[in-house]
Amino acid sequence: MAVTITDQNFTEETASGLVLLDFWGDWCQPCKMLDPVLAQLEDQFGNQIKFAKVDVGQYRELAEQFGIQNIPTQILFVNGQAKEKITGYRPFKPFEDYLRQKINQYLN
Repeated sequence: MAVTITDQNFTEETASGLVLLDFWGDWCQPCKMLDPVLAQLEDQFGNQIKFAKVDVGQYRELAEQFGIQNIPTQILFVNGQAKEKITGYRPFKPFEDYLRQKINQYLN
């Protein structure tokens, strides 16, 4: 299950390893459509990567810090450093494959 990120735990939760941080909003329909894709990837990758979520409505400062202007947006962190930003959602199977490919780039 994805970790909920707040102002208080952001640094600790992204400090080590590979983290896919999803910036989302509960009012965002594409964000809701992306949830099952992220859940599927989380099941596939297990402990190789941490999946985490930031509610942009509650933690605007974090969204602003990373220049989030559209949601859903995912940022891949490696040992605390933002390495890749993926914005938007395309409701087709290759998008899941695209995210998987991005994750695998940082696992190898």
